[in-house]
Amino acid sequence: MGWIIAGIAVIVLFVVYLFFVLPAGADEDKFAPFQGLMAAHRGLYEKDQSVTENSLEAFRRAAEKGYGVELDVQLSKDGAVVVFHDDTVDRMTTEKGRVDSFTLEELQAMPLMGTEHRIPLFTDVMAVLDGKSPTIVELKSTPNYKELCEKTLAILRTLKGPYCVESFDPHIVRWFYRNAPDIMRGQLTESFGHWRKGGAKLWQAILMHTLCANFLTHPQFIAYGRGPRPLCWFLGKLTGCAHVFWTEHPDSDHETLAKQYDCRIFEHYRPETRYEK
Repeated sequence: MGWIIAGIAVIVLFVVYLFFVLPAGADEDKFAPFQGLMAAHRGLYEKDQSVTENSLEAFRRAAEKGYGVELDVQLSKDGAVVVFHDDTVDRMTTEKGRVDSFTLEELQAMPLMGTEHRIPLFTDVMAVLDGKSPTIVELKSTPNYKELCEKTLAILRTLKGPYCVESFDPHIVRWFYRNAPDIMRGQLTESFGHWRKGGAKLWQAILMHTLCANFLTHPQFIAYGRGPRPLCWFLGKLTGCAHVFWTEHPDSDHETLAKQYDCRIFEHYRPETRYEK
């Protein structure tokens, strides 16, 4: 009798687990432009940053070569949606401070890595791409995430060409689920070990690695980084969830990644623009 109760308990716990982690299925038509796509990470930039990441030139080059692109958006102090990856300008400029502590005018006065390149507006980047490159738009985590989501969505609604959104922040993914369910959305994450190395608290690392917020966010694709994949990654195949890999480098196992992932984000080399899984 005891083993029967234990078995039932295990089944119930597994069903509860599935409720929390199973993602939504990807819409085949909407995901089609991204299927087998190689997306240039922050544009087709140079490793030495002579053409800097997330610059207009990097995105222009990606479009000309036929790649998709991945880019990062956040807010300036005065509420402009700019394309920039880091929370601070420290690494890419000679200034110090958070991106959202500078106005757009101040940000665009900063040379990126000592070059002629500047931090661009999201609208300027999308004008350069002109619908030619399927675009993965990552929204950076911020206390003002609702403002960032609203302004990013308003811009997206004016665009032509395929695009989707993603974020590490489940609040942002859920915002798009509730307010723009027609736009394909993805949850960014990586392994437990990498979350911990990055300074995440234990509970945060567990939550993000296991994707236990999926019941709130209903992501249609999972963008997964380095390290061992969790069980929920494999279970996602049951719902038709798509899988995106970040970030592929010259020394990555390209053949294996091509078999495992539906779309791959790359940098520092020049692969074929598309592949077959």
